[in-house]
Amino acid sequence: MNKKKHVLILGGSSDIGVEVVKDFLNLNWNVTAHFNKNSKKLKIIQRKSKNLKLTQFNFANYNSLTENLIYKKFNKKYDSIINLICYLDSKSFYGTNLKNTLKSLSANALIPIFIERLVVKKMLNQKFGRILNCTSIGIKFGGGTYTYNYALAKHSLEFIPSSFKDWAKKNVLINNLRIGITNTKAHKRTKGKNLSSRIKLIPMNRMAEPKEISSCIINLATEKNSYMTGQTISISGGE
Repeated sequence: MNKKKHVLILGGSSDIGVEVVKDFLNLNWNVTAHFNKNSKKLKIIQRKSKNLKLTQFNFANYNSLTENLIYKKFNKKYDSIINLICYLDSKSFYGTNLKNTLKSLSANALIPIFIERLVVKKMLNQKFGRILNCTSIGIKFGGGTYTYNYALAKHSLEFIPSSFKDWAKKNVLINNLRIGITNTKAHKRTKGKNLSSRIKLIPMNRMAEPKEISSCIINLATEKNSYMTGQTISISGGE
């Protein structure tokens, strides 16, 4: 029998993350879901599934993080890794400072990239791996008024190293998924965002639902994706 596959979901407690956790469990994968503070929904799921493991880690606390600490926490064997980290600081282009920007870059991009670098080595040895960085459609528009740091960090996350060409030869595939406006708490609490007027700009004339985003993630971050790599794909209702 084939050994059960294992996925690491960074930002697993987000609205989209919870749906991704459930979808992977339905596929009979082992799931490690990362969270920062709130894991209430994940704990409810965990009580029903022995295949779900939770791990807590604060990516935004970059002053106290070291490569050694990241190594101890995440240097494990995974078949798939999905980055759904969403650290929002509500800073504008003129309202941010160096500390704010570095904190956002660290949480949303730099630390996840270092984790992926650890994981990819084991993926290459086992000749299978899927890496998916979930970014934002806001990159396309220069970010929102109060999401400058977030959009900048997600833009950095989309940088795929040229090594991906060698990874592909060993069935390790990496892609970016640009996610549009979705019916989540994160969008609803974003400072200065008028969702009604924003939705009018979307050709589909509605927000995405977390379940729709999760379905797309499953298609890109499992065996269902057998050929696509090195690409940035949008799921944004046509924007």
